[in-house]
Amino acid sequence: QVQLVESGGGLVQAGGSLRLSCAASGTIFSFNQMGWYRQAPGKLRELVATITTSGFTNYADSVKGRFTISRGNAKNTLYLQMNSLKPEDTAVYYCNGATITDNYWGQGTQVTVSS
Repeated sequence: QVQLVESGGGLVQAGGSLRLSCAASGTIFSFNQMGWYRQAPGKLRELVATITTSGFTNYADSVKGRFTISRGNAKNTLYLQMNSLKPEDTAVYYCNGATITDNYWGQGTQVTVSS
């Protein structure tokens, strides 16, 4: 059974930084693409950033220049470096791993940015 586990969330003041991590277990294959998504209260889940196995990245306009997505040396590990955090970045952040046929999600980690 494939599991994705996020860590690194927490409470931070506006302007601060956090680094999220995601590790996958229970799989022998590499995800074609991994990504971070977030969902704020009362809002739909939205894309934050994605990265392919070849290193191609894609960012939401709202986080460009502030967040950096990267994949670790270990298979199916993922990071999100978040700098210059804003209160509007407050949300539950989810790790995603995608193959050609399936999507896998973590349980989410809370990020709260105080003003």
